[in-house]
Amino acid sequence: TYQDLLKDEYDEDLFEYYATSQLVLVSLDGTVKLFGEPSIYTSLDPSPDDKYILLSSIHRPFSFVVPCGRFPKKIDLWSADGKFVRTLCDLPVAEDIPIAFNSVRKGMRSLNWRADKPSELYWVETQDGGDAKVEVSPRDIVYTQAADAPGDEKPNIFFKLDLRYGGISWCDDSLALVYESWYKTRRVRTWLVAPGSDKTPRLLFDRSSEDVYSDPGSPMLRRTAAGTYIIAKFKKEDKEGTYLLLNGSGATPEGNIPFLDLFDIDNGDKDRIWQSDKEKYYESVVALMSDQTEGDLKVNELRVLTSKESKTENTQYYLQQWPDKKPFQITSFPHPYPQLASLQKEMIRYQRRDGVQLTATLYLPPGYDPSRDGPLPCLVWSYPGEFKNKEAAGQVRGSPNEFAGIGPTSPLLWLARKYAILSGPTIPIIGEGKEEANDTYVEQLVGSAEAAVEEVIRRGVAHPDKIAIGGHSYGAFMTANLLAHAPHLFCCGIARSGAYNRTLTPFGFQNEDRTLWEATDTYIKMSPFMAANKIKKPILLIHGEEDNNSGTLTMQSDRFFNALKGHGALSRLVILPFESHGYSSRESIMHVLWETDRWLQKFCVSKSSEDIASKTDESIGTEGSENKAVASGGGAVAELEDNELQSLYFNTRSSL
Repeated sequence: TYQDLLKDEYDEDLFEYYATSQLVLVSLDGTVKLFGEPSIYTSLDPSPDDKYILLSSIHRPFSFVVPCGRFPKKIDLWSADGKFVRTLCDLPVAEDIPIAFNSVRKGMRSLNWRADKPSELYWVETQDGGDAKVEVSPRDIVYTQAADAPGDEKPNIFFKLDLRYGGISWCDDSLALVYESWYKTRRVRTWLVAPGSDKTPRLLFDRSSEDVYSDPGSPMLRRTAAGTYIIAKFKKEDKEGTYLLLNGSGATPEGNIPFLDLFDIDNGDKDRIWQSDKEKYYESVVALMSDQTEGDLKVNELRVLTSKESKTENTQYYLQQWPDKKPFQITSFPHPYPQLASLQKEMIRYQRRDGVQLTATLYLPPGYDPSRDGPLPCLVWSYPGEFKNKEAAGQVRGSPNEFAGIGPTSPLLWLARKYAILSGPTIPIIGEGKEEANDTYVEQLVGSAEAAVEEVIRRGVAHPDKIAIGGHSYGAFMTANLLAHAPHLFCCGIARSGAYNRTLTPFGFQNEDRTLWEATDTYIKMSPFMAANKIKKPILLIHGEEDNNSGTLTMQSDRFFNALKGHGALSRLVILPFESHGYSSRESIMHVLWETDRWLQKFCVSKSSEDIASKTDESIGTEGSENKAVASGGGAVAELEDNELQSLYFNTRSSL
C-alpha cells in the first residue's frame, strides 16, 4: 500500500529531472570544481580521515510498484580530491523483498565507515535471500575491507549472525558490540567482539525486547578527534579491568528511574554510580561531556549532561562532575504554558478481567477536587500495542514524575476546558506462544477499554455518560472499533488519520505480518468498516488530504464515512488540504482543535449518551446537514449554526 509512487514515463522524467544534482568541491578561496557526474545522489559520507568519500545514488530503471528507496542503488568510492576509486555495489531494483518482518534487500546493505578506523568499510549481506521465512545459519554475515584494498581482494568476514543484523557500536581493536534481533520472538542479543584478534565472541546480553525491566541500558559514546562516535571505555583507579558506562531508562513497577551503571566487560559486574531521584523528579543522562580524546576515561573525572523535570516543572539541563556529582544548572527555560502549571498528574494501575496489569496517566485540571467538584467529562486518548506475553504487557513504561509535554493537537489542551484526560491507557493485544495477537483483537481491545473506564468512574473523576474516546492513526482505528463493539462505554469519538478497512491493507499492517489471504477472518473481524452498521455514537473523522503514510490513504476515511452515512450514523468528515499523516500548518492545527472542541462540547459535555441515542429515532426521515464531508480551508464550505445541528442523521439505509 505504498503511496506517491511513479505512475508513468512522464513521472519518471520529472523525478529524474528534479532529483538529479551535481556535486562540487568548493575551496576557501571560492574556486569551484565539479565532483563526479550529475546523478540522483542519496548520501555522501566522508571517511573519518577525510581521504575518501562514499557516494550513494539511485538510477534507472525506476519502478512503478515500490518507492524510490528500493530503486536500483549504486555505491561508489571516491577519493576526497575527486578521483573515482571503484564501485562497491550496484543493486537492482528491490521489488521482490518478501512481506514478512525481518525480510531485507539482497546484496550489500548498511555500508558504513568504521568509527574507530581512518578508512575501513563494513557492511552486511543476507544469507537467506532476504526472506525471513527461510531457515538458514548464519542468516547475516558482516564484512570489513580497507578503502585502499585492491578491487579484486575478497573482504574479511567479521561476524556471522543467526538473527537479523541490528548494528555495531565500535570502540577499538579490542572491543566492539554487535547487535542482532528477531521480531517474531522479540529476541535481541548483544555480542562482545574483539575486532583485532581471533578471540571468540562472547554473548553479552540475550533478552526479550518487550521485557523493559531487564533492559541493561546502552553504552555511552564519546566523540573522537575525527568527529565520529565510539564506545567510551573507563578505568577505575583502585581496580584493574575495562568498564563501559551503561545508560538505561531503569523501568520498574514504580515507573522509569534512569541510571548509569559501570559495567565490567570481563565478569559482568555492575556498579550503579548514578540514579535519578524517584520521589519528585525525573532525571536522565543526555550526553557524556568528558572531553579527553586519547586513552581510557577515568571514573573520578567523569562529566555528564543531565536533564531534570517534574510533573509541574519543565525540563532544565545540568552538568554533573565526579567525584562530588554536584549538579550545576545551565538552563532556565520558562514554563511553556503557565496556565496549566499546576495541573494534576498521576500514573494509575488497574487490572483487566483476564488478569493483565494495565497502566495509564490520569491528568486533572488545576485546582480540581473530585469530592468538591464531582465527576468531569473525560477524554480517553490511546494507541494499542502487541505483545507476546502477559508479563511484558503488564510492565510499567514511563515515569509519574515526567513533565507533561503538550503538543499542538495534544488531548491535554482540554484540561483548560475542565476535562479529565486519561492519556495512554495501555491496550495490550497479546498472542502468547504460537497464538496470533490479532485473532482476539476485538475482545482484548474491549476488555482494556472497559477496565480503563471502570477505573476513572471508580475514582469519581469521570461522569459515566460523558467519556469520549480518541486516537491518531492506529489509535483512530481503535476508536472506531470501540464505538462499534463497546458503545456502552463512550459517548462519542474522534478518529484522526486512521485506516478502517483492513482489506485495503492486504499485505499486513501495524505488527500483523500475515496477509489478508492467510488470515481473512481476522482482517474482516478487525475492520470497523465491516461493523459500520453497529456504530451509533457520534464519530468525528479527520484526515490529511495528502496522507502518504503506508496504509492510511485518505480514501480510508472517505469510504468509512460513506459507510457510516449509509447506515444513519452521526458522523462528520474533515479533510485537511495539503496535509499528510501528521498536521503541520497553523491553519490545519487550529481547525483540528476547533473541530475537536466543538465535537466534545456538543456530544460529551452538553449531552449524555442517552440523549444522543434518543435522537436517532426522532431524526429518521430528516435531512442531516451535519453528516457531511468538509474541507478545512478556503471558506468553500459554510459552517453550521447551532440550530442547524438539530438535524443530525441521514436516512437509514432501509428508508432510502
